[in-house]
Amino acid sequence: MAEAAPLRVGMIGIGTVGAGTWRVLRRNQEAIRGRAGRGIEVVAVAARNLARAAAVLEGAEGVELTDDPLRVATHPGVDVLVEVAGGTGPAREWVLAAIAHGKHVVTANKALLAEHGGEVFAAAQRHGVAVAYEGAVAVSIPIVKALREGLTANRIEWVAGIVNGTTNFILTRMRDAGLTFDEALAEAQALGYAEADPAFDVDGVDAAHKATLLAANAFGMPVRFADAHVEGIRTLQALDVACAERLGYRVKLLGIARREAEGVELRVHPALVPAGHLLAQVNGAMNAVLVKGDASGVTMYYGAGAGSEPTASAVIADLVDLARLQCQCSQGAARPSVPPLAFHAQADLPVLGVAAVRTRHYLRVPLADGAAVAQVPLVLADCGVAVQSLVRHAVPGDAAAPVHALVVTHPALDADAQRAAERLGALPACAGAVARLRVEVLE
Repeated sequence: MAEAAPLRVGMIGIGTVGAGTWRVLRRNQEAIRGRAGRGIEVVAVAARNLARAAAVLEGAEGVELTDDPLRVATHPGVDVLVEVAGGTGPAREWVLAAIAHGKHVVTANKALLAEHGGEVFAAAQRHGVAVAYEGAVAVSIPIVKALREGLTANRIEWVAGIVNGTTNFILTRMRDAGLTFDEALAEAQALGYAEADPAFDVDGVDAAHKATLLAANAFGMPVRFADAHVEGIRTLQALDVACAERLGYRVKLLGIARREAEGVELRVHPALVPAGHLLAQVNGAMNAVLVKGDASGVTMYYGAGAGSEPTASAVIADLVDLARLQCQCSQGAARPSVPPLAFHAQADLPVLGVAAVRTRHYLRVPLADGAAVAQVPLVLADCGVAVQSLVRHAVPGDAAAPVHALVVTHPALDADAQRAAERLGALPACAGAVARLRVEVLE
């Protein structure tokens, strides 16, 4: 039987991810063809810097190079648009144009889908094309495929994970080397893990984009990025990282989506994780996601959280799925059978405010008078927060430093824990700001 015609790809962006996609497609073309049942060929590329793009594509024949992304998005010789340029404004226009022209879309652009996913997915459904985005959520980890296919029999109870490699590298260095946040960030920037402007990563926005997409796939809800609770690690102190370690925990920036009877928790924030937990062992720029299904129990997915070729791996996996889809269609255009957000019918689940979230909490209360430690559990109890453990911590070698009351609570409403932190901060003996972090045991 003759091999099907190649899947023709137009690519917008030939930077880190685009160049990696090009390299892996060329290097592994025989294995990819064997898995897809047909070749996958890049026929058009749009780039801002044409000279650099030509250098990346050196030796390629028959690839049309242009600085006009819309030309690629609407190109009559393109079957699938790969959008790896990033951003949310122009990228939205390119993707919608490609969909309107009957082209499938593969993207690693989590911001685009988190902010405009509802519009993009609706347009794809109208035009009978697929939007695939494995590389947008956890780089090399096939978590979207796991939720949409491997775990499809389950009622998903929660998804939680480390989905930003930059912040995980920073937190690892703060713990292992005792660095401050600023010192660890500078090291991450020097090594290329963090951008010159790191706000997207360190303020939790990137992780929130990914958690939003995970929640939509886990629970069949619309993309609700605007409703997510987002905190980053910019104000995290090295002292709290060290105190967490003393208490038997490690600090991680987590993205959490949990289904409750009243709605869905959708939150990103730093949290203490027990040192023996699987997520506590995820170091450097690695990512990991845990999924709790009612039938499967807890499953874990681990892999590189950044990088050119790890992201390319996910992009090409999506292309292979589309190549297979079209191979199986004997007539006309192939219509995707797997919905982009895992469910054919979405449930309009509300996102719960963080004040209603119930979890354990860590508090560090600096006290000028060590005797005032006894007041801490009384204040917490008055706010409806029960103490699980309380440790008195003095800074070694500094007799003038405050004594710190380190508290881990039993599960409590976030609103009550916040009120308790404010009350503790108002104690006459309090010698500074009270630190509060959530504790996630992920049982």
